[in-house]
Formats: sequence, structure tokens, C-alpha cells
Amino acid sequence: MVTARARDEGQAFPIYVVAVTGLLFAAFAFVVVGMAGATRSDAQGAADAAALAAAQEARDNAFEGMNLLTLTQGDWEEILRGGRLVAVGACAKADTFAAMNDATATCEPNTPEFTVSVTTIGTVGDSVIPGSEAIHGKAEATAVIEPRCSLKPGATPTPSAKPSPTPSSTPPPGGGDAGTPPSVEFRCKGGVALTFDPTKPGSMTQLARKLFSVRLTD
Repeated sequence: MVTARARDEGQAFPIYVVAVTGLLFAAFAFVVVGMAGATRSDAQGAADAAALAAAQEARDNAFEGMNLLTLTQGDWEEILRGGRLVAVGACAKADTFAAMNDATATCEPNTPEFTVSVTTIGTVGDSVIPGSEAIHGKAEATAVIEPRCSLKPGATPTPSAKPSPTPSSTPPPGGGDAGTPPSVEFRCKGGVALTFDPTKPGSMTQLARKLFSVRLTD
């Protein structure tokens, strides 16, 4: 009887070993899945940051090289539609932000949108899953520049040479001499009114941030 019991225990032991080994492998595999998810999350965070950085760079430089005193109402309308946005320097900014997040980036500018694909420099790492040490996180994100304001009708007549005003004449809204464009009036989201004097521009980056918002697309 003792011999029979020992024989049964001897037969059960290999089954027990196999079961424990299977459970351990499943546990390690579960950990690898978690590591892969974390790497993918890191990649998505890097892609989001890089895409936003590219769009923000283009937005902040929306008025680069423009002669504000010569802009007509049609010019301002085109600017607000995003027709004057350029991508110079935007993708370089995306590369910088991707590197800050331990990733490399590929940027595709199509103003007013910027699509950035990133690959993490780090990998999932060594594990019980073959090849995991060569798996990099990859993700893509698109950021878009959107207008926040519209031009008030008739706010910016075409600049043109005019005779000097007589003493009874009313100076233009911009406060300049004849021929100087008047202040530009915008209507922005939330019912906010914005007035801009092209003769006293101030920070053009701040103006661009008031006129345009940047967001990630779905």
C-alpha cells in the first residue's frame, strides 16, 4: 500500500512541475505585455508632444516676415484661414521634443496640420518572449492649428495714399496719418473682442496665440 502511494506521488510530481512552469511562464508573459504597453504609452506621449511642438512653432511664427502695414482685409482673412502659415522650423522642433522623450521622429507638415510618427529608442527589453529585446514603441499623432477669431466686417480697408486730412477730418482708428491702415478688429471665441494696431504691433507671437489655437486631432 505504501508502495502504491509512493508510485502515485511519483507520477503526480512531473504534472505538478509542468503546471507550475506553465503558471510562471504565463506570469512572465503577462509582465512582458505590461512592459510592451508601457513602451507603447511612452511612444504615444512622445508623438503627442512632438506634434504639438511642431504646430505651436508654426503658429507662433505666423507673422514672420510680413509687412503688417500693407495687409488688406483680404490678407487678414487669408491669414485667419491659415493660408499664410509656413512649416519652416516646425519639424525641427518636433525632432527636439521627440529626442527629449527618448524617441526619434518623422514629421509630415501639411499646414495647418502636422503629423508626427515616433519610434522609441528604448525597447521592451529581454524577456521570456523571443525577440522582445528588439521591439520598439511606435506611435503617431496629428496636431492642427485652428483659428480662434474672425475678422470684423469692414475692419481693415485697403491701405492707399490719401490727401492730408483737413483740420476737421477725423484721424483713422489706428491713430496714424492718412494712408496708414486703421486698427484691425477681431471677434474671437467666447465673444471676446480683439483690436490690433499694425502701427504698434507689440509681440507678434502673443498675437498669433490669441488668433490661433493648437490641439491634437482625434
